[in-house]
Amino acid sequence: MAGNHKVAIYARVSTDEQTVDPQLRDLREYAANRGWRDVQEFVDVGVSGAKDSRPAWNRLWDAIQKGRVKVLFVHALDRLGRSLPHLVKILSTLVERDVVLVSFRENIDLSTSTGRMVAGLFSVLADYELSIIRERTKAGMRAARARGSQIGPKKRPFDADKATRLRDQGWGQIRIARELGVGVGRVNRWVKEEYVPPDRRTSR
Repeated sequence: MAGNHKVAIYARVSTDEQTVDPQLRDLREYAANRGWRDVQEFVDVGVSGAKDSRPAWNRLWDAIQKGRVKVLFVHALDRLGRSLPHLVKILSTLVERDVVLVSFRENIDLSTSTGRMVAGLFSVLADYELSIIRERTKAGMRAARARGSQIGPKKRPFDADKATRLRDQGWGQIRIARELGVGVGRVNRWVKEEYVPPDRRTSR
């Protein structure tokens, strides 16, 4: 990579008691040794990597989307995100935008064939992790059903008397559903199959 690339350094610590100084010191020295001159720093302090929205990261991501960054330089991959699927999503976008990711601690450089191989491995591992999570979720639901536990939120009983009063007052199905805390589909079925308008009730 030539020295005229637009390089973004991203540093982050999770708490206000921590400091980004060690990260920045290593990254600045490495950037100087690589001949990177057009370097901009983005720093988040007291922000967890589990959060998608981070002040400095948001500005950096916007610059990446607009093509203003060609190299993203971090001290470690966990500075970008805490979960493997989240990290793979970031890597995929960087590849699409032709942005090279360099990680100091892991010695990963996506401009090299080895770096691209590592990125591909991350993608495979992320898919594997998601498949395990899905299978564990399904297994938990099956076990809950076997115990007779209800899956999902409890259904609220449909108050037909109250629904009738509201409908008689001219309330629409959506408004009734919100008032009763039930789905609109349930109210629609009730109106179609059970509700009797006042004029028809009095004529009986």
